[in-house]
This record gives sequence, C-alpha cells and structure tokens, in this order.
Amino acid sequence: MGSKPTIQTVAQMAGVSRGTVDRVLNGRAHVREDVRLRVLEAIRQSGYVSPRDTHQRQFHQAYPPMKLGVLLPNWEGQFRTEVDEGIAQAQAELESTGIQILIRRCETDIPAEALKLLDELTEAGAAGLAVCAANDPSITARISALADEGIPCVTFNSDLPDSRRLCFVGQDIYKAGRIAGGLMSRCVPAGSQLLATVGNLKFDGHRQRLAGFRDRIREAGFPMEDLVVAETFNDYETTFRVVTEAIDRYPRLRGIYMANLSVSGCAAAIEQAGKKGAIRLICHDLNESVRQLLLRGSIDFTIPQNLRQQGYGPLILLRDVLRRKAAPDAARFNRQIDIVCSDNLP
Repeated sequence: MGSKPTIQTVAQMAGVSRGTVDRVLNGRAHVREDVRLRVLEAIRQSGYVSPRDTHQRQFHQAYPPMKLGVLLPNWEGQFRTEVDEGIAQAQAELESTGIQILIRRCETDIPAEALKLLDELTEAGAAGLAVCAANDPSITARISALADEGIPCVTFNSDLPDSRRLCFVGQDIYKAGRIAGGLMSRCVPAGSQLLATVGNLKFDGHRQRLAGFRDRIREAGFPMEDLVVAETFNDYETTFRVVTEAIDRYPRLRGIYMANLSVSGCAAAIEQAGKKGAIRLICHDLNESVRQLLLRGSIDFTIPQNLRQQGYGPLILLRDVLRRKAAPDAARFNRQIDIVCSDNLP
C-alpha cells in the first residue's frame, strides 16, 4: 500500500512549490490559470485530501445535512421584525454546519392554515420545528402526533401547553400578566373601571397574560364586573376604535392594560379623548414607538420581552437535541421579567 499523498506529493507532480498548491487549495489570487489547472489535476490523480476537507467529510459523515422548520403567525410590526432577526442570527450560526432553516408564515389565524403549513414543513424534510401558533385542539394534536413520529417541536412566544412539545421559549406569560395587574392596582383608585385588550384569545400567550392580570387585580380588590375585556387583533384601527368606544361608554375608566400590540392606537385614542394622565396605560414590549410614548408620559409602564431570543433560541435548542442529543435547556433563553418606565429606559 502506497503512502498517503501529501501537499508535497501534489507540488512535485504539478512541478510547483507547496506555497502555490496552498494558494490553489484556498482559492487565493496570483496563480496563473494554467498552473491552477495543473495543480487541480495533480490533486485528482494523487487522491490528495486537505486537512480541511478531511474535517468536513468527517463532520458530514457524523452529522448529515439537516432541515429545521419555523411556523410563524401573521403578526407584523415589532414581533415580526425582531423574531425574524433572531431566526436570521440562528441561520448564520447553523448554516456552516449543514443546517437549513425553512420558514412558513401564516396569513390568517385559521387553524387549518397552520396545519397545512406544518405539513409543508415536514414534507420538505424538517427534522424539528419551532412553532408559534394558536392554541387550538387540532394544532395541539398535530404537534403531539409529530412527537410520536420523532419530530420534536419547540414552541415560542405563545405556548401549546397541552401538546407534547419539547419545551417553550418565551416569557413566563402568566407571571408577566400578574405583574401588570399589580402595577395597575397601585396606579388607579378603588372603584375604577379597567379595560384589558388582547390580540386574539385563540393564542395561549394572550390568554395567559389576561388570566394573570385578572387574578392579580381580583386579589387587589377590584370586582370583575369592573373589568372590560376586548380583542383587537393587533390592529391599530381596531384598537383605536375599541378604546374610544370604551372611554365613551365607561365613565369610571381609569386604567387600560394592553396585553397585545398596537399600543400606539390605544395611546392615540386616550389623547384624542383628552384623557392623557387621567387614564393609566400599561403594556408589553419595548420598541421605538413605545419608547417615545413612555418619554411623552402616554405610557406608564411596559413589561418587555426578548423577541430576538424567541426567534433564535428554539432553533439552537433543536440543533442541540437532534445533533448533540442534549436535554433541552429553555431556561437559558427565558430571562427574568423587567419593568420599564420613563426613568429607567435602557
């Protein structure tokens, strides 16, 4: 058996220096085309494999290419921007290891559409899924069925707690709602009416925020008949209309809890009614719009969450589980809950 070919073997066969072979192997400049072709032919004839190619072959033998899928809701604004940034960060980190990210985005809140997109992802070869979807029995059942098929799912932002999902990446949503309720109970006088707006009660995240808020203000002595709940579907115009109607209809309205997006629509309705300062406003998340509303005194408090981590973390956890056989550690992406006002803006 002959000795294993080396870079010196290639250099001798091609009649060039080892440095020239190195430049060809690494795609560097200052090599004539005829010399480059001669070196490549010597590599082919000798069977030489560079250390880098050897490492890549060993890696791909141990870890063949893999696809991961992401299912996103039809939400826009800050959620879409920051979650997409997190997904892009994960893709940049994972693509060099042969992992491809497939993304499907819902256009509606209809569960059948989410099921169709889940099927598309698995049929395209996704070995694991990151999912943010409505907490509908049909979706819960599909996630559990995928677990039986060996396709793990990590939920993020809004959980599917009754499914056999692997883990959840996101804030302790119920606790965040309780914190909002505790803040509100200190901001408004006894006997006040309150409005809580949610995006869509089909999503567990919105339900849990509302449940936490409701439980906390009940403990603080606010009767439940003084709490008005409305869905605004994360839409500016709907939020503006709902808040305007509530201000007209409930004369003792002193506090609004925005458990969803479109906070600017709520703030605009309060200001148009001449109630800025008289109606306290507590919300979630922190973007430039919320920052400016805090500085203007239109928002009293916000409870932010790390949406970029929610896009990034599920894909890293799926990689760890599928490639490294590691137990999922979602806690490292679920940070403590902060309260932000105009005086402690980061």
